[in-house]
Amino acid sequence: MAQSGQSTTGQSLLFLTDEQLRKGTEAMFFAYRGFTADPDRILSERGYGRAHHRAIHFIHGSPGTTVNNLLGILGVTKQSLNRVLRTLVEDGLVLNTVGTKDKRERHLYLTETGTTLERALSDAQRDRMRAAYRAAGPAAVAGFRQVLEAMMDEEMRHHYDALKDKAE
Repeated sequence: MAQSGQSTTGQSLLFLTDEQLRKGTEAMFFAYRGFTADPDRILSERGYGRAHHRAIHFIHGSPGTTVNNLLGILGVTKQSLNRVLRTLVEDGLVLNTVGTKDKRERHLYLTETGTTLERALSDAQRDRMRAAYRAAGPAAVAGFRQVLEAMMDEEMRHHYDALKDKAE
């Protein structure tokens, strides 16, 4: 009998075996490889990697974001992010502007070229997600999002919620 509104299915998920969890972990790894395969190909043609993709993605989603905010979202070192941003700025994909209120802040924006690249990368991933979501159905889509959100640590959940709130 289900307790306090939990479905029998939900309750049975509390008792996943190590083997079921291992299979889920492997599925996540292989899904991630598929999810990143097309963008990786597009990026490698330009000599870029996933760090460039992540920076482009989050700058696109939050135009004018600060370097410090991007550091928090990406969880990388300042040196690593500076290397990525320097390349993107030099190649004309990102604008790095001085803050109007605080001259120490640097605000990031995609250029038209950066926006074009972001669109190509995102279109490839959206196509893959759209096909997977259609195949899985609405209940699975909602469940998948719940699982992903439950896996986030507190700091990442804060960044995710901020981006989600901005989109709404």
